[in-house]
Amino acid sequence: MRSDTNEANDKLTACALGFTPYREGLRLQEGLVSARAAGATGDWLLFPDHPPVLTLGRSGRDDSLIADPATLQRLGVERFEVARGGDLTWHGPGQLVAYPIVDLSRRGRDLHRFLRGLERALIRVLEAYRVEGRTVAGRTGVWVEGRKIASIGIAVRRWVSYHGLALNVAPDLRFFDLIHPCGLRGIHMTSLAALMGASAPPLAAVREQVARELADGMGYSGLRWASPGEARDAAGEDAGAEVSSVEPQEPAVNQVRTAGVPR
Repeated sequence: MRSDTNEANDKLTACALGFTPYREGLRLQEGLVSARAAGATGDWLLFPDHPPVLTLGRSGRDDSLIADPATLQRLGVERFEVARGGDLTWHGPGQLVAYPIVDLSRRGRDLHRFLRGLERALIRVLEAYRVEGRTVAGRTGVWVEGRKIASIGIAVRRWVSYHGLALNVAPDLRFFDLIHPCGLRGIHMTSLAALMGASAPPLAAVREQVARELADGMGYSGLRWASPGEARDAAGEDAGAEVSSVEPQEPAVNQVRTAGVPR
């Protein structure tokens, strides 16, 4: 996904945030989106480690949830409704979540090209572990042998992207039994651990691989890693609006663009 703009000469800044409650991660994204749109920082790639959480995108449906509230409470799974494109998905331990905060105005404002680039980067990551990933026509994300291994859901504000992608490295796949993943019936999820067994890579190694592939695929001159403190400083005082668990706060249609239905 090479860029023909000056942005291609910049470095992508990646940050492994460590344990990050979903609400906190969203506030950090909001702050960085505002800072990036104002030109106060460059492009970022955030890697949070979320506790178990269900997120429902703007095209989501209530019947995508199978589990009842009591089951979610017993399992300690929160539910949030958010501005990204897509339906219902799960995030949690063992899953690699990445949020690219990227100024698309310097990349031709081509959101679909951006999404396809994310898919290609994930396929290259899988190739590094001798796993053949594929895209499926009409469905955003990456699949292996008919099972879904990665989901993508992006929102754009002031032509800066946020939310992002989720690659199943070694999660407990039983969590996906709580939902119809991405709103689809009859699909099955998989992971690198399910496919590779004991030879599956650790999450930290896959994080490094994803960061390299995204930096290269999007045409950056290099990749640098920053501390969580530097990411918070770059986000400034604007920590973003409150995000509501269970009950959503509907964003203004003319302020947020969504795409990349993780289906």
